[in-house]
Amino acid sequence: MKISTKGRYGLRAMLDLAIYSGGEHISLSSIAERQNISSNYLEQVFSILRKSGLVKSVKGAQGGYILAEKPDKIRIGTILRALEGDLSVIDPNDSVAENNSVEYCLKANVWDEINASIDKVVDSISLEDLILQHKKLEGSWCNMYYI
Repeated sequence: MKISTKGRYGLRAMLDLAIYSGGEHISLSSIAERQNISSNYLEQVFSILRKSGLVKSVKGAQGGYILAEKPDKIRIGTILRALEGDLSVIDPNDSVAENNSVEYCLKANVWDEINASIDKVVDSISLEDLILQHKKLEGSWCNMYYI
Protein backbone atom coordinates (compact mmCIF):
# COMPACT_ATOMS: atom_id res chain seq x y z
CA MET A 1 0.00 0.00 0.00
CA LYS A 2 1.21 3.46 -0.86
CA ILE A 3 -0.32 6.63 0.55
CA SER A 4 -1.16 9.01 -2.31
CA THR A 5 -0.43 12.72 -2.50
CA LYS A 6 -4.04 13.34 -1.49
CA GLY A 7 -3.53 11.37 1.73
CA ARG A 8 -0.16 12.92 2.56
CA TYR A 9 -1.23 16.50 1.82
CA GLY A 10 -4.56 16.01 3.56
CA LEU A 11 -2.87 14.76 6.70
CA ARG A 12 -0.41 17.68 6.62
CA ALA A 13 -3.26 20.14 6.18
CA MET A 14 -5.29 18.60 9.00
CA LEU A 15 -2.30 18.78 11.35
CA ASP A 16 -1.67 22.39 10.29
CA LEU A 17 -5.32 23.20 10.99
CA ALA A 18 -5.10 21.52 14.39
CA ILE A 19 -1.90 23.39 15.29
CA TYR A 20 -2.86 26.87 14.13
CA SER A 21 -6.64 27.13 14.54
CA GLY A 22 -6.85 27.77 18.27
CA GLY A 23 -10.62 27.40 17.97
CA GLU A 24 -10.79 29.92 15.11
CA HIS A 25 -11.57 29.26 11.46
CA ILE A 26 -8.49 29.03 9.24
CA SER A 27 -8.48 29.86 5.54
CA LEU A 28 -7.25 27.27 3.07
CA SER A 29 -4.92 29.87 1.59
CA SER A 30 -3.06 30.21 4.91
CA ILE A 31 -2.72 26.42 5.21
CA ALA A 32 -1.62 26.22 1.57
CA GLU A 33 1.00 28.90 2.13
CA ARG A 34 2.42 27.35 5.30
CA GLN A 35 2.48 23.85 3.79
CA ASN A 36 3.46 24.87 0.26
CA ILE A 37 0.45 23.08 -1.23
CA SER A 38 -1.77 24.38 -4.04
CA SER A 39 -4.94 26.06 -2.75
CA ASN A 40 -6.93 24.48 -5.56
CA TYR A 41 -5.71 21.02 -4.56
CA LEU A 42 -6.53 21.69 -0.91
CA GLU A 43 -10.07 22.71 -1.89
CA GLN A 44 -10.58 19.25 -3.37
CA VAL A 45 -9.08 17.55 -0.31
CA PHE A 46 -11.10 19.62 2.17
CA SER A 47 -14.28 18.92 0.24
CA ILE A 48 -13.74 15.24 1.01
CA LEU A 49 -12.81 15.96 4.63
CA ARG A 50 -15.93 18.11 5.07
CA LYS A 51 -18.19 15.44 3.57
CA SER A 52 -16.55 12.91 5.89
CA GLY A 53 -17.42 15.06 8.90
CA LEU A 54 -13.81 15.75 9.88
CA VAL A 55 -13.90 19.51 9.31
CA LYS A 56 -16.55 22.21 9.28
CA SER A 57 -16.55 25.17 6.94
CA VAL A 58 -17.86 28.70 7.16
CA LYS A 59 -18.17 30.91 4.11
CA GLY A 60 -17.40 34.61 4.02
CA ALA A 61 -14.69 37.04 5.00
CA GLN A 62 -14.24 35.53 8.46
CA GLY A 63 -14.79 32.03 7.15
CA GLY A 64 -12.54 29.10 6.69
CA TYR A 65 -12.23 25.64 8.20
CA ILE A 66 -12.18 24.28 11.71
CA LEU A 67 -11.88 20.74 13.06
CA ALA A 68 -15.25 19.07 13.58
CA GLU A 69 -14.02 17.51 16.83
CA LYS A 70 -11.25 18.07 19.34
CA PRO A 71 -7.83 16.88 18.09
CA ASP A 72 -7.69 14.05 20.64
CA LYS A 73 -10.85 12.56 19.09
CA ILE A 74 -9.60 12.53 15.49
CA ARG A 75 -7.50 9.51 14.57
CA ILE A 76 -5.01 9.49 11.72
CA GLY A 77 -6.64 6.32 10.41
CA THR A 78 -9.97 8.12 10.08
CA ILE A 79 -8.37 10.90 8.04
CA LEU A 80 -6.46 8.51 5.79
CA ARG A 81 -9.48 6.28 5.21
CA ALA A 82 -11.59 9.32 4.28
CA LEU A 83 -9.00 10.36 1.70
CA GLU A 84 -7.60 7.01 0.56
CA GLY A 85 -10.39 4.53 1.13
CA ASP A 86 -9.45 1.14 2.53
CA LEU A 87 -5.84 0.94 3.76
CA SER A 88 -5.38 -2.77 3.01
CA VAL A 89 -2.33 -3.97 1.13
CA ILE A 90 -4.52 -6.23 -0.98
CA ASP A 91 -8.18 -5.91 -1.89
CA PRO A 92 -10.12 -7.26 1.11
CA ASN A 93 -12.91 -8.33 -1.25
CA ASP A 94 -10.63 -10.76 -3.09
CA SER A 95 -11.84 -14.24 -2.30
CA VAL A 96 -9.46 -16.99 -1.31
CA ALA A 97 -10.07 -20.34 -2.91
CA GLU A 98 -10.93 -22.83 -0.18
CA ASN A 99 -8.89 -25.51 -1.88
CA ASN A 100 -5.73 -23.36 -2.24
CA SER A 101 -3.81 -23.80 0.99
CA VAL A 102 -0.88 -21.66 -0.22
CA GLU A 103 -3.16 -18.71 -1.01
CA TYR A 104 -4.99 -19.07 2.32
CA CYS A 105 -1.70 -19.39 4.23
CA LEU A 106 -0.43 -16.12 2.71
CA LYS A 107 -3.70 -14.33 3.40
CA ALA A 108 -3.91 -15.43 7.03
CA ASN A 109 -0.24 -15.08 7.92
CA VAL A 110 0.99 -12.20 5.78
CA TRP A 111 -1.70 -9.97 4.26
CA ASP A 112 -4.09 -10.03 7.22
CA GLU A 113 -1.21 -9.42 9.65
CA ILE A 114 0.11 -6.46 7.63
CA ASN A 115 -3.39 -4.99 7.45
CA ALA A 116 -3.89 -5.41 11.19
CA SER A 117 -0.53 -3.73 11.86
CA ILE A 118 -1.37 -0.77 9.63
CA ASP A 119 -4.76 -0.37 11.31
CA LYS A 120 -3.21 -0.59 14.77
CA VAL A 121 -0.69 2.15 14.02
CA VAL A 122 -2.96 4.65 12.25
CA ASP A 123 -5.78 4.14 14.75
CA SER A 124 -3.50 4.60 17.75
CA ILE A 125 -2.33 8.10 16.74
CA SER A 126 -4.55 11.15 17.20
CA LEU A 127 -4.09 14.67 15.88
CA GLU A 128 -3.42 15.68 19.49
CA ASP A 129 -0.51 13.22 19.64
CA LEU A 130 0.95 14.82 16.52
CA ILE A 131 0.44 18.34 17.90
CA LEU A 132 2.44 17.39 20.99
CA GLN A 133 5.20 15.84 18.88
CA HIS A 134 5.26 18.94 16.66
CA LYS A 135 5.67 21.18 19.71
CA LYS A 136 8.58 19.05 20.92
CA LEU A 137 10.25 19.23 17.51
CA GLU A 138 9.62 22.93 17.19
CA GLY A 139 11.13 23.51 20.64
CA SER A 140 14.22 21.46 19.82
CA TRP A 141 14.72 23.39 16.59
CA CYS A 142 14.56 26.68 18.49
CA ASN A 143 17.43 25.55 20.71
CA MET A 144 19.84 24.83 17.87
CA TYR A 145 22.81 27.17 17.75
CA TYR A 146 25.01 27.59 14.73
CA ILE A 147 28.44 29.23 14.62
